[in-house]
Amino acid sequence: MTDAPKFTQLPDLAVRSLGGSVVWANDESFAEKENLIRPLPPGFSPATFGHKGQVYDGWETRRRREPGCDEAIVRLGVPGVIHGVVVDTAFFTGNYPPEISLEAAAVAGYPSPEALRDEAKWEPLVLRTAVTGDSANMFPVSDERRFTHVKLTLIPDGGVARLRVHGYGVPDPEFLAAGPVDVAALENGGHVTGCSNWFYSSPHNLLMPGYARVMGDGWETSRRRFSPGEWESSNDWVEVHLAAEAALRVVELDTTCFLHNAPGAASVRGRVGDEWVELLPRTALQPDTRHRFRVEAAGVTDLRLDIYPDGGLSRLRAWGTLTPAGLAALTEPR
Repeated sequence: MTDAPKFTQLPDLAVRSLGGSVVWANDESFAEKENLIRPLPPGFSPATFGHKGQVYDGWETRRRREPGCDEAIVRLGVPGVIHGVVVDTAFFTGNYPPEISLEAAAVAGYPSPEALRDEAKWEPLVLRTAVTGDSANMFPVSDERRFTHVKLTLIPDGGVARLRVHGYGVPDPEFLAAGPVDVAALENGGHVTGCSNWFYSSPHNLLMPGYARVMGDGWETSRRRFSPGEWESSNDWVEVHLAAEAALRVVELDTTCFLHNAPGAASVRGRVGDEWVELLPRTALQPDTRHRFRVEAAGVTDLRLDIYPDGGLSRLRAWGTLTPAGLAALTEPR
């Protein structure tokens, strides 16, 4: 991944584990549309035939015998600004689409698939372009608008293993203003801005909805190796920009599923203006435990979580209410 575009380090706004859904496709004769947004990398077992033919971990349409294209519409799990997409044709070698295009729409409420297909205003993000088989085809996007849905078009037909839609979540102020919320959550517009180490898994996992089922659902660093005298001065950390400026009341550090590799301790600071203030002093953590701590801090825009010395957590939560300034920033025209 060292040569991958920088946008691939951003959260996948379409992934199923973030609430994404493939709400419509005109055809899925060989392989189901839902495979497009599965969180795990695509797999393949040769000579595994079902009643439709070779089993593929992706979306595959029939061979067209008439003019036209195949399409699938994905509702993003988190609406937001898209910085790049990956159209992954892994294991599709003689049956990938020669070309693709991608469009996006911003739609309020919960429209039906038919309304999305026939009435939504679709904006081009990736113009008609060639793709290669068995490859992660990567396309940067330069569009600062907030979108809720994307439409992938196969020209004319074929198979795609995964569709990744990388970007930043942009929350709906109406719901963030309704009461206390987790202002660090990806679904509310929080995002990671810096991290010392993401050797085993992404720090974005800390901000995912729900609870971790396995260690891979959280953030885990490599093992630190220390020279004499470095034990107390070297540790891993992650920084998070909150949905908007907020008054925080509760911070949750969840080590669920981390048994022998949970951090020994952690501390949390909050950014208020140009200063970092202590929210939680260095505190011992237990393995496989949801730790909740009361805090009192207003005007916080960012968090810094330090873990000592290394290890993994499954979730970071920051519960609070938006300040008037934070709410105003969200309602300003983009």
